[in-house]
Amino acid sequence: MTAHAPHTARLALVGDHSPNVVSHTRIPLLLATLAERDRLVLDAYWISSEDAEDEGAVRGFDAVWVVPGSPYRSEAGVLAAIRTAREEGIPFLGTCGGFQHALLEYARGVCGLQRVAHAENDPEADDFLIEPLACSLVGHEAAVRIEPDSLAQSVTGSERTVERYFCAYGPSRHLDTLRAHGLRFSGHDEDGQVRIAELPGHPFFLATLFQPELAGDGSRPHPIVRALARAAVGHAADRERVRPV
Repeated sequence: MTAHAPHTARLALVGDHSPNVVSHTRIPLLLATLAERDRLVLDAYWISSEDAEDEGAVRGFDAVWVVPGSPYRSEAGVLAAIRTAREEGIPFLGTCGGFQHALLEYARGVCGLQRVAHAENDPEADDFLIEPLACSLVGHEAAVRIEPDSLAQSVTGSERTVERYFCAYGPSRHLDTLRAHGLRFSGHDEDGQVRIAELPGHPFFLATLFQPELAGDGSRPHPIVRALARAAVGHAADRERVRPV
């Protein structure tokens, strides 16, 4: 019997593409490996932060990945893409700058903290959610402790992992407010600083300050990247089933 062809899922890569950002050059390799090794076929489209400002820019995609590379040319566009994925149940991954902006979108869009800012985008603001880290993580590897019974733990299959970073900003204030409004911080470094966020009740919403796309040499995609691909393909299959005949 002939095996069914895998569903092709449409993936929105939101960010300002640059050959100088290592993760941007790594992602195509990961997508090719996922298709070849795992039969997880993702048709990826780069959407600049400015284009993401358009109404419905990521609507109709099966997954949204807000990639590293901040400061983005349009903070508003990145936040709009995250909001669409959050509100419409589209599988979402944010890494590095994507993690930072996922928290910023949630603070403003769900918690009502309209004045909170990202220090890299608005250094003169009065109230920061995202600030320079006390110790820059650019080029570092560090351990992350993952909470049991979390999406992150089910994806990685571990309660401790060592991950690569390339960032100098992270969350600071208002984290208790984000928790109180439903966001779960499911991964922390050895000092208790937040490194993973997820949204219970959403089909797949995961954000990491570290960059799973940089794990290894790209020949074996990180479990988080593979999980996003599975969620995207599942979303595509569901969309196909409900399509009018």
